[in-house]
Amino acid sequence: MLNFIFRRLMSAIPTLFVVITISFFLMRVAPGGPFDLERPLPPQTMELLAKTYQFDQPLWKQYITYIGNALRGDFGPSFIYKDNTVAELIAQALPYSIQVGSIALGLALVGGVILGTIAALRQNGAIDFALMTFATVGMTIPNFVMGPVLTLIFALILAWLPAGGWGNGSPYYLVLPITVLALPQLAVFARLTRGSMIEALHTDHIRTVRAYGLPSRVVVFTHALRGAMLPVVSYLAPAAAALLTGSAVVESIFTIPGVGRFFVLGALNRDYPLVMATVVLVAVFVIVFNLLVDIAYGLLDPRVRHD
Repeated sequence: MLNFIFRRLMSAIPTLFVVITISFFLMRVAPGGPFDLERPLPPQTMELLAKTYQFDQPLWKQYITYIGNALRGDFGPSFIYKDNTVAELIAQALPYSIQVGSIALGLALVGGVILGTIAALRQNGAIDFALMTFATVGMTIPNFVMGPVLTLIFALILAWLPAGGWGNGSPYYLVLPITVLALPQLAVFARLTRGSMIEALHTDHIRTVRAYGLPSRVVVFTHALRGAMLPVVSYLAPAAAALLTGSAVVESIFTIPGVGRFFVLGALNRDYPLVMATVVLVAVFVIVFNLLVDIAYGLLDPRVRHD
């Protein structure tokens, strides 16, 4: 197992290098720049800014400098928040995104597995159709539509919940953003669980277990669910990375000071260091969670071995 983890970590290094390289050059070759304003700055000012932020150097030299600084954890100064470095901004924002994202992920995973299992056990029945209709609606309605709709209903019309803000992390303020974040992922988990559970219930070893006279709950939760969780675990890695690093849309709608909101502001203002740092953060989360998924495979399926 330790050799497997070591090999995966070593293979993650070139992957992360490729992500950083592509993101760096895409950001720099795109039209516009961080200091392009409606009223152009004087040439002397533009020249001073270019020298300060090393834009006067060749692109390849800027890239080498960035890689060297990133290896030391230095992602440079922010062009928008001039009093903070990018590393400080990420360190401040990440706890907010992790708190909201982890709760949303937990609700989506548990709720999706429960609903998917119920739908599989009632295959082609009224409950199955109702749950899958709910899942389909949850998957098709995007966050930028669901967020304002729920805000309109529960914050403005009913006045049950606040329309936005952090509120010192009070659950009263987090209900709406967590709900908007969790619903699409819950729908995906439910559909994945339903499909894999139906397949698991029709396998030979489940029929054998039933023939031994074991109770249905033991058959479902001890034997069938374990195999049915493999597709769910596969999807868990990208879902966890997306939720724990902050949804840009949800954090912008509900004014949560997380990483996702910084990514939007950085992209709109061409804040290269801030955008690059968020891209690297997401890439690291994806790599780590993919490693955890591979390890979980071995625990769920005895046929998977990590030599």
